Amino acid sequence: MNALLILLFLSDPSGGRVHDKPLADTTPYPLPAGSRLLQDLGFLACTLPEVATLMPTKTPRGQELTREPQRANQALNQRRLRIEHVKSSVKRCRIVKDRIRLWTQGVRALVMELCCALHHCRVRLTPWQPMV
Repeated sequence: MNALLILLFLSDPSGGRVHDKPLADTTPYPLPAGSRLLQDLGFLACTLPEVATLMPTKTPRGQELTREPQRANQALNQRRLRIEHVKSSVKRCRIVKDRIRLWTQGVRALVMELCCALHHCRVRLTPWQPMV
């Protein structure tokens, strides 16, 4: 749980409302072989070569999960929650979540990169404070 809460990859911005799955299909991810990818049920068909995929177990219709899959799902959800906290930390800069009316080429990507850099500064300057 003491892992650094930094962003390692930022894809190019896309215009309009685009679902994450088509974006994931067209974006090359620089994950090394042997790494693990935390994935949710919206990306069932998204696979990467030599990368292990971690996904929560879906509850069967009309049944309940046994203890072992429930514990595995809880562990994955704790990790996903930390990821959501990192995203909310980046969105502290309201320019990221509000509508950006800057139409110059590359400005939107630059704004997102700067907000991620501010998040990294906050994490490095106050590493003793948990982001929970």
